[in-house]
Amino acid sequence: MAAQFQFVMRSGPNTGKIYPLEAPEIIIGRDASNGVAINDGEISRKHAKLSQHGSAYVIQDLGSTNGSFVNGTRITGTQVLNPGDTVSFGENIVLLYEAALDPNATVISSAQSPKTVAPVRRSTPAPAPTPAPAPVYSGQVPAGPVPMAAAPVKKSSNKTLIIIIVLIILCLILACIGTFVWVDADKSGVRWCMFPFSILGQMLGAVCP
Repeated sequence: MAAQFQFVMRSGPNTGKIYPLEAPEIIIGRDASNGVAINDGEISRKHAKLSQHGSAYVIQDLGSTNGSFVNGTRITGTQVLNPGDTVSFGENIVLLYEAALDPNATVISSAQSPKTVAPVRRSTPAPAPTPAPAPVYSGQVPAGPVPMAAAPVKKSSNKTLIIIIVLIILCLILACIGTFVWVDADKSGVRWCMFPFSILGQMLGAVCP
């Protein structure tokens, strides 16, 4: 009867070696009489046991020193193995549990399998190119309102104001000079006695009647 499952050593003293699992009960360990004998210092003489239950195998650690692991987790009782599981003993021994292939069935199936015609691949039309964004020109109208710069203050208005003030001051000065000339032109001195010239006349020593 051909084996339904097998171990493939991924890491250990015999990397790539295949261990067919044919017996209903298989002992794994360093002892050469075991069903799966692995001569390595990290594995005990009677390290673990495989028991067939239906169409699957169950693994159990036999109190080994370095322990038994399934998919990186240490087992403390029994655990069912599934194809693709990794079984490791210690740190360096890693076995891959997988379904065994029947070479005769493979040959028959390949001989009887009809030839399949490869489907015709239709060329997929190239996607339409994405239109490039329209360039922005210097004379283009902006989307939003553009803030206007503040108008410069006209300096001519300041100059006009200064000229007006100067003219007013000159007019006042000329008016004062003309008034004093008019008052002083009176030889009798009566004009000096008129208010407010009387105050200035007294300061200058004029005698008013």
